[in-house]
Amino acid sequence: MERLESGVPIPAHLRGSIMALGNFDGFHLGHQAVVGRAVERARAEGRPVIVATFDPHPMRLFRPENPWFRLTSLDQRQRLFAAAGADAMLVFAFTRQLAALSPEDFVDLLVDGMGVAGVVTGQDFTFGQGRTGTVGTLAELGAARGMSAQAVAPVTDQGGEVVSSSRIRAALKAGDCATATRLLTRPFAVQGLVQHGDKVGRTIGFPTANVDLGHYLRPAYGIYAVRGLLSDGRILDGAANLGTRPSFDPPKELLEPHFFDFSESLYDQCIEVQLIQFLRPEAKYEGLDALTAQIAKDCDAARQILAGTPRLA
Repeated sequence: MERLESGVPIPAHLRGSIMALGNFDGFHLGHQAVVGRAVERARAEGRPVIVATFDPHPMRLFRPENPWFRLTSLDQRQRLFAAAGADAMLVFAFTRQLAALSPEDFVDLLVDGMGVAGVVTGQDFTFGQGRTGTVGTLAELGAARGMSAQAVAPVTDQGGEVVSSSRIRAALKAGDCATATRLLTRPFAVQGLVQHGDKVGRTIGFPTANVDLGHYLRPAYGIYAVRGLLSDGRILDGAANLGTRPSFDPPKELLEPHFFDFSESLYDQCIEVQLIQFLRPEAKYEGLDALTAQIAKDCDAARQILAGTPRLA
């Protein structure tokens, strides 16, 4: 799986591609349908498949004051795109220069600059200065340049609602991991390096692997049943605090998973922490004894939940 940058020439063996074009943050059921259609077309025509995404998200450029809302990192997306059958991921650097391109210039970039033979998007895809380009514009401009364009209809769930990143974000903010998992087809997961912390957890028998939340969406603060995915492929069950640790001073926003029956050092390793189920909101406890007793109860609850929950990657 190759990773390409928009400012670098497309390798010859990847020109003539079918490109799935969108942001694809989260890579939920709707995104999977778009990429699946691109893969299907490319395989039928004997062409390579490129999945294009944007970084930073356009919202960060135009509304930098907004809270963080990412559902997936670029590394996570690359792995998900590869599993879906893509040959490469192209990262468009979303700058003011890119945003200012006219729809015609953007299509020229695809055809001349990248050698794209066909694009597949969602029906709500827009592009070009002021988002004036629509899927109809893309099809019209592309046809004049020998590039085909196809739009995939929104995917709906069993209740008839459209699957969207905004629904997933709302579910996570409400602590509804089940809905997020169903729409994503896997649990929401935070990926990051394990940091050194204040090491209080190990003194009370519950060592934690501290992970910074970075640019990810902030789900509901509280205690979760979690699974950890290590770089060597091992999967660990655990319980985690996600939030500001109200029992400690000063407050510090972290994801702190404690993995059951695990004593190895994870410092400086990159891990993923899947949020399986929300257990309770954060609370402040007077003294380590009360905190330790509650952590033990949370771990028992998480063990029971995870024992009956299939592992999804």
